[in-house]
Amino acid sequence: MRSLSPRRTAAVALAAAAAVVALAGPASAHVTVNPGSAEQGGYTAVDFRVPNENDTAGTVKVEVNLPLDHPLASVRTQPLPGWTAVVEKSKLDKPIKVHGNDVNEAVSKITWTADAGVKIAPGQFQEFRVSLGPLPTDADSLVFKALQSYENGDVVRWIDEAKDGQPEPAKPAPVLKLTKAAAGDGHGVTATASPSAASGDHAHGDAAKGGSAASDDKASDSTARVLGVVGIVVGVIGTAVGVLGLRRRSGGSAS
Repeated sequence: MRSLSPRRTAAVALAAAAAVVALAGPASAHVTVNPGSAEQGGYTAVDFRVPNENDTAGTVKVEVNLPLDHPLASVRTQPLPGWTAVVEKSKLDKPIKVHGNDVNEAVSKITWTADAGVKIAPGQFQEFRVSLGPLPTDADSLVFKALQSYENGDVVRWIDEAKDGQPEPAKPAPVLKLTKAAAGDGHGVTATASPSAASGDHAHGDAAKGGSAASDDKASDSTARVLGVVGIVVGVIGTAVGVLGLRRRSGGSAS
């Protein structure tokens, strides 16, 4: 059997490494909610991060559906230049109590539509910021099913829910994990203030925390991906170098 020359072996190794790098990006480009976790019973600010996965068309509309099985009494969008947000509410089958008051309707969907000439271009992403609360105390996560519309008419449905023991779905819905609240943190729903006042105070206070957490999440997420790809590339190149060394040593011994 004819063996590969050292130059061809190195070329194959570099091509394999390039393929790994090329595949690493798109595989992780999902619509996500950041930070990915928040405390039960509290208020928080999150970013819905939307990457553009289409090489030839831009994203011009994003729809996020909020869960009505665990309705959120206070939902506010942060203005985003170039985009118009429309908040839709739905009547609840059963009213919920928030700060001692009955709440009969809750936000069920938020739609962001790009103004003329505005879009999320190929290779870019955009974050849509929302304050939420009070978060439920009887759930460990909230699922936000999302639709991403492109200027060419394509619609990507980020609505699949992950199941324990199963591979991640191709188009997973954004998920916000809920953790137990620390005792005496003051974020619970037992406060006596009115829903509007409480949501305003908590939303503004937690917005700063949410922004910092989102930045930390972005940094750690990007760093982990880069280190993972670099490790794979180094491994491929290291293997190629080892093969070349063995061939040269074998050649020297034979002579």
